[in-house]
Amino acid sequence: MCGIAGVISLGLDDRRREDAVRRMVARERPRGPDDDGYVSDGPATLGMCRLAIFDPAHGHQPMVSADGRFHLIFNGAIYNFRELRARLAGGGAVFHTECDTEVLLAAYTRWGDDCVQHLRGMFAFAVWDRSAQRLFAARDALGIKPLYYAPRGDDTFVFASELNALLASGLISREIDPVAVGDFLAWFAVPAPRTIYRGIANLPPGHALSVDRAGQCRVQKWWRLPAATRVAPRKDQATFTCELRAQLEDTIRAHRLADVPVGAFLSGGLDSTAVAALMSRTGAGPLKTFSLVFNEAEYSEAAQARLAARAIGAEHHEEVLTGERVAAEMPRILAQFDQPTGDGINTYYVSRAARAGGVKVALSGLGGDELFGGYPSFLDMPRLARWIPLWRQVPGRFRLQIVQLLRRRGARARKLADFLNSARDLHELCALRRRVLSESARLDLLAPEARRLAERQGSTHPMLDDFVFELIGADPIQIVSAWEMRTYMSDVLLRDSDVFSMANSLELRVPFVDRALVEWWWNQPREFRFNAARPKAALADAVADCVPAEIRTRRKRGFTLPFPLWMRRELRPFLAETFSDASLARCPWLDPAASQREWTAFDRGRDNHNWGRVWTLAILIAFANRPEERA
Repeated sequence: MCGIAGVISLGLDDRRREDAVRRMVARERPRGPDDDGYVSDGPATLGMCRLAIFDPAHGHQPMVSADGRFHLIFNGAIYNFRELRARLAGGGAVFHTECDTEVLLAAYTRWGDDCVQHLRGMFAFAVWDRSAQRLFAARDALGIKPLYYAPRGDDTFVFASELNALLASGLISREIDPVAVGDFLAWFAVPAPRTIYRGIANLPPGHALSVDRAGQCRVQKWWRLPAATRVAPRKDQATFTCELRAQLEDTIRAHRLADVPVGAFLSGGLDSTAVAALMSRTGAGPLKTFSLVFNEAEYSEAAQARLAARAIGAEHHEEVLTGERVAAEMPRILAQFDQPTGDGINTYYVSRAARAGGVKVALSGLGGDELFGGYPSFLDMPRLARWIPLWRQVPGRFRLQIVQLLRRRGARARKLADFLNSARDLHELCALRRRVLSESARLDLLAPEARRLAERQGSTHPMLDDFVFELIGADPIQIVSAWEMRTYMSDVLLRDSDVFSMANSLELRVPFVDRALVEWWWNQPREFRFNAARPKAALADAVADCVPAEIRTRRKRGFTLPFPLWMRRELRPFLAETFSDASLARCPWLDPAASQREWTAFDRGRDNHNWGRVWTLAILIAFANRPEERA
């Protein structure tokens, strides 16, 4: 794992480009504490810092092709690099290391931009073509590794693995985009390709870009979900379960490949336990596992994680997290944020524990719910979609009265009001599914100009039209799965996992978020993919021999930190300061009075249901109040 950065500019001389790239790489240093490197050629300067996983003694970057034409910087891991190496060697390629970076460079030398079609892994990489004076960069299919870029109004193009690194370049404005604030209040994330900063873009998953020597950028999509087909079962359930088990073992073998110690996160749920159990089956020696536990018993899953660890024979490590600790470290945590998020603090601390526990790579069960149907949305959204046509036949004045009545009630009723008022089909329901604030609550929090921009953008997800086109012919379960993977998973879970694991110099891998597994799963018969009576039955059955029945049959419980309790105790001073007049004065896109009402209602009340919206709003305000780092 690494941090990469670069500048393409005809207007900046070598020294200014190199200074900017060195500042960006310095800001990314936790991503790659083992090595760094730089190269300048014509209008391009590239830099990187490396966390050495494969062939640690070699693999220095930027890596240059034998003929000197291509310079590569690479963040990620290519899991099929040994198979690709053998294939490329058969075509005449010569290798001098045992690392995946050299194989990626050889793949680009052989196939050019199309090399991405041959890669299995998580990646964001950039190649400078000295002959064509052109940069090519790409991001993995499902968005595990990030790539941010800023095409300035002149001839300058800047890119990096982190938004904070782009700001450190001294070439990019740190102005917060009020449109992105509106997006954030809707989704509690800023959907790609927008970011929280005006003028900085997030390359979407499965996309690539090319930049010419004058800094002109072109973005294109290189991967999409397989075309949906109706697959009739030509096998029985037992055969399917055996095939799924083989696919799971394959992705685990691929993801545990490394030349350094590898461990696993273990919460005690089905997903993380399945990953750890399969790792234990395929590895030598006891597997190291890591989990967070809390003194607040109602939030702690220590018993389930211990049960799982005993069942698989793991060397289990627990990290006790307290509200006092989080409160004391909030400035440090906020400094790691690329964008505001109400999630991810759990990943920050369990990653720190794993790194301290002696592993450099950890596997996570992230993605299991999105792929195997673990969320309530897999049942609720198709069911509601079947009622939408009947709802639309109700006379308009009665529909309006019902919607207005719902909007005067609780948060769930207001969300239902948004569904009934706006959604016409399953896609539009899914586009609204991950909204945290109702449209009326979101608009109330925005200052007048930001509110006007939000109203112009509308209440639906910005990727709606693209998803409708990509998912033509998909069945309802595929549609829900795609929306969960490409919105919440990509924009929140994967982004936060990258930011907070890398802050602790830990490479976090997600074997359920595997292109090969997703493509195989996508067109299996629907009867096997989803069982309404037993959510995630396919996964549970496939690991029945190595995951305890108590975990396989346990009702899903989301992993939640004790924030509702901490916010009224240890974190209360942080929140009181965050919602102060002085803090809100630096947030011109928010309505101060409405923001303070959210905090006051929570602080004085006893209802904990709205803790998430208050906390995430606080993070947005605190993010805007962070001290500026010197470029």
